[in-house]
Amino acid sequence: MVNRDILAHQLFTGISRQHLACLVEELADPWQAVVEGHRHKARGGARKREAGAGAGHRLVFVDRLVVTLIHLRHDLPHSVLALLSGVDRSTATRAIGEIRGLLAERGCAVPDRPGLRLRTLADVFAYAQAEGIELRLDATEVQVCRPAAGRGGRRAFVWGKKKQNTIKATIIADHEGHTLWTDALRPGRMHDATAARNEGIAVCFQHFPEVEVLLDDGYLGLRRDHPGQAVTPPRKPNKIALPHVHAAREEARHRHSSKRITVEHALADHKRWKQLTRWTHRREVLPATYRAIAGLVSDRTANA
Repeated sequence: MVNRDILAHQLFTGISRQHLACLVEELADPWQAVVEGHRHKARGGARKREAGAGAGHRLVFVDRLVVTLIHLRHDLPHSVLALLSGVDRSTATRAIGEIRGLLAERGCAVPDRPGLRLRTLADVFAYAQAEGIELRLDATEVQVCRPAAGRGGRRAFVWGKKKQNTIKATIIADHEGHTLWTDALRPGRMHDATAARNEGIAVCFQHFPEVEVLLDDGYLGLRRDHPGQAVTPPRKPNKIALPHVHAAREEARHRHSSKRITVEHALADHKRWKQLTRWTHRREVLPATYRAIAGLVSDRTANA
């Protein structure tokens, strides 16, 4: 077994030791509750021996958390992580599944608001209206493996721009590039605006009329449906328009892009975790993985 202090280094986990200590304190009790729930279900009732009796975990909670973070950061195979931890591969697989689910449920941190975490789109809009924050929304694609031949729904994942099999993630960030929310993920063939509508953004615009969201040209339909709230770059003027009209339009697009660039920086922070550069595992696990990484990135940026 490799020294625990070495595996817990920031080069392996992607987070500082202080951040790791906060995660241990935050997730230890929820993880223990999940474990006891599984044991209660297996027993079919309450435990018959005192707490602490019986065989202990060969991979304690801290090691499980470290193994999961290394897997998210560097995408090492479960067998390699099991070898480094001195356990069987199935133990590492089970540990990663447990901790990844807990990380995905945490939501995203908010700057200067310790203990407050945003988990739904409504939470983000309520926070933005209360704090007077202008939001930035954009979508990104994560390349996934092509579904097997003969399986239904193969075309749903084909991203038309680059002809790749992808899954689309929609992200919301603030004016400083802090990740505030990510959705449940959609097939890559789905349009950006359609993915946002399926998450209920129209209802949020209706209930929070003071919130403005900066968007790119892929969300023109939202600007048409929610003028004044969904803000996109100005459209290209007529060819016969005077030169100063074209110049004013280019200047306005430049100002809009300069304000919206922070969400691109947030997406770049996510893609530094190797699992989001190209997904080679089961597609149904990707949403929980993306939410887990988004929550970890939001912790770092909120406390920077």
